[in-house]
Amino acid sequence: MAAFSPPKTAEQQLLMLILFVAIALTLSPVLRLFVEGVSDDGGLELFLEVLGEKSTQRALKHSLITAGLGTLVSLLIGGAFAFLVALSDLRAKAALVFCLMIPMMIPPQITALSWTQIMGPSSVLLKTLGIAPPLGAPQPLYSPEGIILLLGIQHTSIIFLTLRAGLRAIPQDVVEAARISGAKGVRIWWQIVLPLTLPSLVAGVAITFVTALGNFGIPAMLGIPAGYSTLPTLIYQKLAGLGTSVLAEVSVLAILIGCVAVAGILVQRFFQSRQVVHLVGSSARPLALPLGRARLPVEITLWLIVVAILVLPMMGLLATSLVPAYGVSLSFDTISFAGWHEALFRQPVTARAFFNSFALATGAAVMLMVICLPLAWLMQRNPTRLGRLFDSLLDLPYALPGVVLAIAMILLLIKLPFTEMTLYGTIWIIFLAYLARFFSVMFRPVQASLSQLDPAMNEAAQSVGASLFQRLRDVILPLSAPAAATGAILVFLTAFNELTVSALLWSSGTETLGVVIFNLDDSGETVMASAVAMSIVLVVMVLMGVIQLSARHLPKGVVPWQT
Repeated sequence: MAAFSPPKTAEQQLLMLILFVAIALTLSPVLRLFVEGVSDDGGLELFLEVLGEKSTQRALKHSLITAGLGTLVSLLIGGAFAFLVALSDLRAKAALVFCLMIPMMIPPQITALSWTQIMGPSSVLLKTLGIAPPLGAPQPLYSPEGIILLLGIQHTSIIFLTLRAGLRAIPQDVVEAARISGAKGVRIWWQIVLPLTLPSLVAGVAITFVTALGNFGIPAMLGIPAGYSTLPTLIYQKLAGLGTSVLAEVSVLAILIGCVAVAGILVQRFFQSRQVVHLVGSSARPLALPLGRARLPVEITLWLIVVAILVLPMMGLLATSLVPAYGVSLSFDTISFAGWHEALFRQPVTARAFFNSFALATGAAVMLMVICLPLAWLMQRNPTRLGRLFDSLLDLPYALPGVVLAIAMILLLIKLPFTEMTLYGTIWIIFLAYLARFFSVMFRPVQASLSQLDPAMNEAAQSVGASLFQRLRDVILPLSAPAAATGAILVFLTAFNELTVSALLWSSGTETLGVVIFNLDDSGETVMASAVAMSIVLVVMVLMGVIQLSARHLPKGVVPWQT
């Protein structure tokens, strides 16, 4: 006789329903990509053929070189900032950290565009200052070195955040004990501080490498003009040139870059699990090392680095957007807002892209909030094997390169099951890709916030007869709203100017802002591209400023650059 299975509660039923939707959104595209790669008619032959092509091997080599050396640049800059900000008595730390976070929040294609505006013979800023190279001189950023430099700057914040978290976990008592034992200066740093933060450091290096590996905007804008291809740009060029007829081939390329990315994710998780967080106690004082006379020179040096990696490129971008034609020096006689007016008010594609990006970013933020709030709460109250498996794989769509996710969405939605309908070429495929891409960006802050709530509040509401919906509305939503709101802002910030995913999914009428900037610059409309890019930078900085000003009213750990 079959064992009796008790009926599921309303909470368990709702959990299974929302969990099914979440799995369909986030993990089914990745599974579809894997199935395509291993079950195509060519099978192993196609896989080996694609891997044996010189273009594939060259792109893989270029990807590993630029991602690896770019990570090294991030490590040097981000590591230095993390050690000094976390361990020393620097002044104006909050402002310094805020400025250091801006390059991460600015889309990579804008980073590439802004840097090309302060280097090369056509630089408006250099022409205005009278120090531009002679006409005909090469643009130094159109090179592997240029890609490496900008990848390093773009992802410096990742190293900074992960390493600073490990450094702030070191109590003052550990160093004092080492000093009593006779350790001094460099020996304390080498034998005490560095070993304790090594797991955080390696985890940050691994995730930075994965992120740099999948970066499309910088290698596309700097590498394509120089004929230097990486795996993301090779996939883009193949799909853009031959359309869906090369899906099987680009699926192999996507799996290849995905395997490298997954290896990086596993390394990151392994070292994160080995962090020595047990050193922190409630009575332990955080480590603080006075800089003494060196404080002012160190502060000046750090702010000069911020000016070099943030202020100067933005000044170059702004200067280019204010001239009548690219290459004209900026003066009171030549200053013009024609590029802004043409790009923002007369070009229908720009207005359409603003609307599409705003609608996609807002819709993704709202939809993910609606899904993640009850899902995180129900998973916490009703732990299941399926829930734990989903939780362990949830970060995969965000950590994988955007072009890999884009290929996966095309394979999944180019023909809907049991119908002749397709979402390929519509705005809905971009929207679903955004939901998959940014699911963890919303889910993780909400999950962290709910884990700190006292379950007695929910139990008290249940004991007085509150229904499941009433508890969600009146207890859970108000308490987790700050984390959910901040998650929604972060989703909006990243989705509003996203390029890597939409570069392969857009079609006429579904352009996003990232695509418009890339296409304008590619077609030689640099002034208009700079105007659109500068407007996006202003939006990003305003939203980041709102988050910063609201930080004191939000739960601890919600604002990423204060975690």
